[in-house]
Amino acid sequence: MIVKELLQFIDGTLLTKSSDLDREIKGCCSADLMSDVLASIQPNALLLTGLCNPQVIRTAQMADVAAIVFVRGKKPDQTTLNLAEKEQIPLFTSPLGMFELSGRLYTAGLPSLEMPISN
Repeated sequence: MIVKELLQFIDGTLLTKSSDLDREIKGCCSADLMSDVLASIQPNALLLTGLCNPQVIRTAQMADVAAIVFVRGKKPDQTTLNLAEKEQIPLFTSPLGMFELSGRLYTAGLPSLEMPISN
């Protein structure tokens, strides 16, 4: 799936305008703890999260995340939007919860890109 195809599955809105919407998404990860994202996500994943601060963008850049969807209608502040534009990470918001979005995207063919975290 490519980033611009997300809108048909998430009932959402694109929040960034200068992002690469033709990037391939190879799977999905759902998390609110950015330490979990750094420890377990694989490159080119879509990140579903309810956390809406600049740390999400910094984490996504370090983890090579393809795009971010903010769940439950959450919208980041302008500082976070500006950072995402600068880093060219597409941001979306969806009124749906993390559980439903995960199910929709899994049904659409996106596998989990979360690796187990060993102790």
